[in-house]
Amino acid sequence: MRIRKKKWAEPELSECGYYITDPKSYRGRWKDFFHNDHPIELEVGCGKCTFVAEKAKRDPDVNYIAVDIKNDMLGVGRRNIERLFETEGHSPTNIALVRYNVEMLDEIIGKEDGIGKLYINFCNPWPRLKHKKRRLTYPKKLLMYKQFLTPDAKIYFKTDDDGLFDDSLEYFESAGWHITYITRDLHNSDISDNIVTEHEKMFSDEGVAIKYLEAEPLP
Repeated sequence: MRIRKKKWAEPELSECGYYITDPKSYRGRWKDFFHNDHPIELEVGCGKCTFVAEKAKRDPDVNYIAVDIKNDMLGVGRRNIERLFETEGHSPTNIALVRYNVEMLDEIIGKEDGIGKLYINFCNPWPRLKHKKRRLTYPKKLLMYKQFLTPDAKIYFKTDDDGLFDDSLEYFESAGWHITYITRDLHNSDISDNIVTEHEKMFSDEGVAIKYLEAEPLP
């Protein structure tokens, strides 16, 4: 998703206590950043952070690492997080915002971090054939996630894009993931705790059904 340059993003992020400037230094020791032993969950391609903000507010005893490649996007995300937490009277203590390339995610996340849940929400579908390898559900990335997630981990994937979803079904199978739940119409499914993101609402209001799956690694 494209976003205009935000000149204020980097200065505001530099003043943010939960924006991580040296994520490599936390590989294998993210619990040190959060200063507790709570479970850690990960969102890749977090965008404007509406999902992770709501998750962190609903589940204060879970820590969240939110990764995106663009500081302009993370700047908007930080503002969204702060806006949601205004009623709490303090900034969140269970979120880490990280700017990093998902292609090299294993450089900043290790098996020792014990991450058992990974969320992929409305990532770029990259429809052109030559760009499909950039997809966050491409087999190479699914194999990389398995390297640092726990053996009983789950991936939660949402998209509006039919082509991406159909291809992803094949990607998960080829990369050794077992799909445990699937629906092509999330808002008319039996999922009761769904967090509706900004893009999700936009697509749904246009009459586009939201595709969703959950997957776990095969032994």
